[in-house]
Amino acid sequence: MKLSQFKFKLPDSQLAQYPATYRDEARLMVVHRQSGKIEHMLVKDIINLFEEGDLFIFNDTATFPARLYARKEKTQAEIEVFLLRELQQQQHYWDVLVDPARKIRVGNKLNFDEDPAIQAEVIDNTTSRGRTFRFITDYAEEELTDKLYAIGHTPLPHYIGRPLDDDLREEFKQAFNLEDDVDIDAYVEAMDKERYQSVFATKIGAVAAPAACLHFSKQLVKRMEIRGIEHECLTSHMALGNFKSVDVEDLTKHKVESEQIIIPQPLVDAVAKAHAGGKRVCAVGTEVMRALEHVVGTNGQIKAYDGWTNKFIYPPYDFTVANAFFVNFYMPISSQQLMVSAFGGFEVIKEAYNVALKEGYRFGDYGDAMLIID
Repeated sequence: MKLSQFKFKLPDSQLAQYPATYRDEARLMVVHRQSGKIEHMLVKDIINLFEEGDLFIFNDTATFPARLYARKEKTQAEIEVFLLRELQQQQHYWDVLVDPARKIRVGNKLNFDEDPAIQAEVIDNTTSRGRTFRFITDYAEEELTDKLYAIGHTPLPHYIGRPLDDDLREEFKQAFNLEDDVDIDAYVEAMDKERYQSVFATKIGAVAAPAACLHFSKQLVKRMEIRGIEHECLTSHMALGNFKSVDVEDLTKHKVESEQIIIPQPLVDAVAKAHAGGKRVCAVGTEVMRALEHVVGTNGQIKAYDGWTNKFIYPPYDFTVANAFFVNFYMPISSQQLMVSAFGGFEVIKEAYNVALKEGYRFGDYGDAMLIID
């Protein structure tokens, strides 16, 4: 298949700028991939579609406040710094992205107004926007990371408007029924910090949230447990590549950024039990599906794993592990959109997206959800 087959026009008005008031009250489109039937519900209604012994698989990665704001030492030019990963703790080396990149060269130094005790020196160019930083500070090795997180901001994708403009501020106030005396900017900052993190988040390492997992509240998970619906977690530390569109017409030539994944043995055992009992296995999020498919062995079973994956799934593809898929509505020509099409079927998902556009479903990390079942 070709990339152009997946293009569609997404109105700005359907690009979610904030989450649903409650996690599990976002809209849910249920797509039956065999018949093409479409139903409309809320996320919390999902409990009525699964039975005792069915298995949900979530991602327990936790995002860290990766977006920092700095000033170039000599010119005071404002620079956005996006932390990617720590390379060497002792040397304070980090891989980062900078914007605007044209202003940042090897040898430049940056200061951070929010903590003058930290300075960054550029020691290498890695990509067009990528740099390697050495942080210069008197903070101890183990202390620097905490200090960087303290001045960092929630790593929302750029299509989510922060800081708020006047129109979005008013829209936000109405959506959340805020009084006039509420500091909306402070309220939004606190909300993003909480809601751009799933209730399963325990392992820090992601620079993007597992969007599908954001819909599950503690109350919904408890109700699932009472029903006998089981769940396990894997870890997939989401990389910045999640925000990038596919940019080659020939899909076989697209390269996906590697992400660290951890598949624990209890998850392997739970999947084997569900398969043996003829139960549903629901992957929650494209990164969960990709991690599961990465660890399928020649015998068709998954295995415990701690490593990296750059697996790219697009139509046609035969899935081995999950037979249900809970996802968000994704951006045009994104790797996530292509994976969803591979699972649900190209024509079925194309029609589902057309319906979503007509019915006003919200797209993106803070958007609505889709469940694909047989």
